[in-house]
Amino acid sequence: MAIAADRNSPQKHVWRAQIGLLSAQGIGTTEIMRATGKAKTCVWRWQQRFMEAGTAGLLIDKTRPSRIPPLGDAVVERVVALTLTEPPGEVTHWAAAAAVAAACGIGISSVHRIWRRHGLQPHRIRQFRLSNDPRFAAKVRDIVGLYVNPPEHAVVLSVDEKSQIQALDRTQTGLPLKKGCCGTMTHDYKRNGTTTLFAAFDVLEGSVIGRCMQRHTHQEFIRFLNVVENRFRQTRRSMRAARRGRSAALPACSSGCRPAA
Repeated sequence: MAIAADRNSPQKHVWRAQIGLLSAQGIGTTEIMRATGKAKTCVWRWQQRFMEAGTAGLLIDKTRPSRIPPLGDAVVERVVALTLTEPPGEVTHWAAAAAVAAACGIGISSVHRIWRRHGLQPHRIRQFRLSNDPRFAAKVRDIVGLYVNPPEHAVVLSVDEKSQIQALDRTQTGLPLKKGCCGTMTHDYKRNGTTTLFAAFDVLEGSVIGRCMQRHTHQEFIRFLNVVENRFRQTRRSMRAARRGRSAALPACSSGCRPAA
């Protein structure tokens, strides 16, 4: 056979082919065992395989049963049922596969395989909120329409606030990042009080106007709205001045009128 003569053939294919060649030449089992270094049962097995499937049967290994028996249907159903029910104690959900594995007496990897096969993801939660407002859909369309298709010459702002922001600082100065060494930072920190952040996002330009204030009352919020109004009032003035300057630079017609800017 070419398999035995080919130096690139796997060794298991070579000695299997040698068993087939020696058997075809009428050599006894004892001589085949001595030539190939295999046991009698191994020689008999591959002689039988050669007679049943020919040369192709020597190149294919039959599938063997797993060393560990597969999990039964009852165990799989128990894992799925536990995952879909409330866990015992103060735990909110079966986020850790170790708890399910301990309850069912199987391995953690087996729990992960069962979850993956049944499409279960107990560590993920999708939040939702329902509104009781009967005009909720109309309000959503109006608000989303301002962002997607704002009116002409309109300024669309998204305003939000964040109160009780802690101004923290590390107790010691850390070392910066450098080659071969990561940056350092102390595990403890000191508090420098709290602050309140007010921010307005200009949807058209993508700019943000932000102010930090010590208190969180309606007076601070009104002051922030005044800052935003003054900012856009100055912007409108500069835009009008730019339009007037552009209009003055345009040539006049024979009747003395100027084209609209």
